[in-house]
Amino acid sequence: MDDAALKKLLENTKTIAVLGFSSQAHKPSFFVAKYLQSVGYRILPINPALDGRPSGLMGETCYPDLKTAMEKTGLKIDLVDVFRRSEHTPDALTAAMNAGAGAVWLQQGIRNDAVEAKAK
Repeated sequence: MDDAALKKLLENTKTIAVLGFSSQAHKPSFFVAKYLQSVGYRILPINPALDGRPSGLMGETCYPDLKTAMEKTGLKIDLVDVFRRSEHTPDALTAAMNAGAGAVWLQQGIRNDAVEAKAK
């Protein structure tokens, strides 16, 4: 994705689901979510082990999956930010596609060529 396309994606994104969210403040998924929330994005923390718990982010509760997050909030997910190991990314992409998300973002160091090809 070139810089112009990335800029357009981020300008049009309102709601970001953070798949693999951790409520531990020292974990990358937490501080990335907190930063994204601080710059105006609505964050939906996704982690089945934290279902229904406060996330540590202002006003947000954790959800077990994307479908439940959309049902409980009534929000459309624009972007899914994935904090899972590469072997879990096929399931993450399927969940994002089923949720109607416009884009999937894999964190630095996470790569799966088959998932990238399918996502395009």
